[in-house]
Amino acid sequence: MSETSDRRSDDFLKISDQFQLGVLTTESSHPVTANLSDAARANVAEGVRLLFEADRDVLKKYREFVASNRAGSIQQAVLEAVRRGGKVFFTGCGSTGRLSIQLVSIWRDFWQRRRAQGWSGSPTSEDLEHRAFSVMAGGDYALIKSVEGFEDFTVFGKQQIRDLGVGPGDVVFAITEGGETSFVIGTAWKGIEAGAKVYFVYNNPDHLLCQHVVRSREVIEDPRIEKINLTTGPMSITGSTRMQATTIQLCVMLTVMEMVFRQLLRDAGTGGDVVGDPDGVPQEFECYLAQIQSTLLSAEVCGALGRLVEMEEGIYRSGHKNNYYAGRFGIDMLTDTTERSPTYCTPPFRKFDDTQATESWAFLFVPELKTPEAWRYIIKRQPKCVEWTEPKVRELVGYEKAARTYETVRKISASELMRFKVGLDGLEHRRLRAGDSAVALVAEAELDSLLLPGGFHREQLEGAHRAGARVAVMYLGSAVSLSRVQKFMTEWNPRALLVSVEVPQTGLLLEGVTRAGVKMLLNTLSTCTMVRLGRVMGNYMIWVVPSNLKLIDRATRYVQRLTNLEYKAANRLLFEVIEYVEPRMKADQAYPPVVGVSVMRARHGLTNEQAEKRILEEVRNP
Repeated sequence: MSETSDRRSDDFLKISDQFQLGVLTTESSHPVTANLSDAARANVAEGVRLLFEADRDVLKKYREFVASNRAGSIQQAVLEAVRRGGKVFFTGCGSTGRLSIQLVSIWRDFWQRRRAQGWSGSPTSEDLEHRAFSVMAGGDYALIKSVEGFEDFTVFGKQQIRDLGVGPGDVVFAITEGGETSFVIGTAWKGIEAGAKVYFVYNNPDHLLCQHVVRSREVIEDPRIEKINLTTGPMSITGSTRMQATTIQLCVMLTVMEMVFRQLLRDAGTGGDVVGDPDGVPQEFECYLAQIQSTLLSAEVCGALGRLVEMEEGIYRSGHKNNYYAGRFGIDMLTDTTERSPTYCTPPFRKFDDTQATESWAFLFVPELKTPEAWRYIIKRQPKCVEWTEPKVRELVGYEKAARTYETVRKISASELMRFKVGLDGLEHRRLRAGDSAVALVAEAELDSLLLPGGFHREQLEGAHRAGARVAVMYLGSAVSLSRVQKFMTEWNPRALLVSVEVPQTGLLLEGVTRAGVKMLLNTLSTCTMVRLGRVMGNYMIWVVPSNLKLIDRATRYVQRLTNLEYKAANRLLFEVIEYVEPRMKADQAYPPVVGVSVMRARHGLTNEQAEKRILEEVRNP
């Protein structure tokens, strides 16, 4: 072990008591998926079904939320703030940070569409559009890649929400799956300090958090902060809170937004017969959520999605690449695709001009010609990245950590985000060839984009097909439109894969149930693919990237569990392996899983190089 890795391990172990989170419910193994890796390898459709089966926990918790009758009081708080000119903040990091950006994207998209339709209410649609703000740890750059260290600093959360002008009369939804994230807790404290109404949204039992995590206990026991506990139980992939935890949070937050928007339309005289009763939203959402979960669990959907999993598995296993094409669900597809990297140690999105970085396994393109417009299309606003000066960084973290932190800040600016070319101008940098694949994600509202010549989805799929790539479509819509898509696919390319999901025809303005369905569909696709690629053992994500203190603890516990080492010894070994792979990690080059290398070393007495070689051999010959 080097002196550097030894020192880093010691530094972590000094504070590890506040990051040893194995006792939390979200870190527990889900009984339904305990043997997921074996089941999915034997029968991919069964693996898909097990993941959808675990999503039943979302419906169960949502029903409890409806029965609590809390939605109405939360809606009133938001309504009062908006009517008085206040702002609404959604804050988070990692999965919940991307959720916060998605929620604001949906909020802004609704009012942009109303303005295009000639909205004449007061406040104006333009005014309402600009009332919602997202606070993501590391700024919008973190949509693409987790920003090292930001999650671990309370002061960063305080500063980012301060930069956006939180103040009296505003509402803050501080969203953290585990309930212990320092950054999100920082946004909650700053909200209170500024005189805002603060909600703390989380997914672990109060008694566990209060007993084991001091920073969580301080928030939970503070009477000025209202708590929204959405514990669903263990995650389908142990510790992977991008699964059920953020799904229930999406459902609840969209329920509140739906109620608020319906009332605002009523206030403007739109008419109750058109808009629907705001008070009835939770019951409507519950009914339709049950319907779409039943559809996802059907043999038809599980079988079709299983075939798509097998296709993507083969593409990645053979060293080829996949392009996703999405319009209306661009933010949904982006979120799922980028979250694979920290969860399963896959190459992150590659900047178009970075020839040293490893080619991304998957990438996203949306129907905008230029990348700056494409980013605005995805998040419905100008990207907001962290642009702190060196003196500001020094003020936040102190002299010792300032240089390293400022170097990180310089790499997450808006100009750096623009190097990820997600518009049509990026296609030339990622041309598909034989052995690659293309997958279109299509909403019913953009059906013509698939069916008509020259449409965005149609054009991209046809180009991929001509290049010799495999093609597939994921479509969500009504039963009538499904039959049109099935007919088109049969006539256009019988060999193309189709995953069609019938969504309930609701009166929901924000299509919240469809969004939840898209999330569960994409989560299952990416998760089952990674399971088939050997990145999950049972239901443990053994290829997790330890990019923050919580994940360092998780990786240490996995090494401990798989080697029978003591926690301290497992952590020291982990940091030595991190030091080994870190140069490649920071250069976005391919590198082996730190947990896997640690386990191989401990079990077989290997060097880092020998352990890496053995893992790669197992990946090639599963």
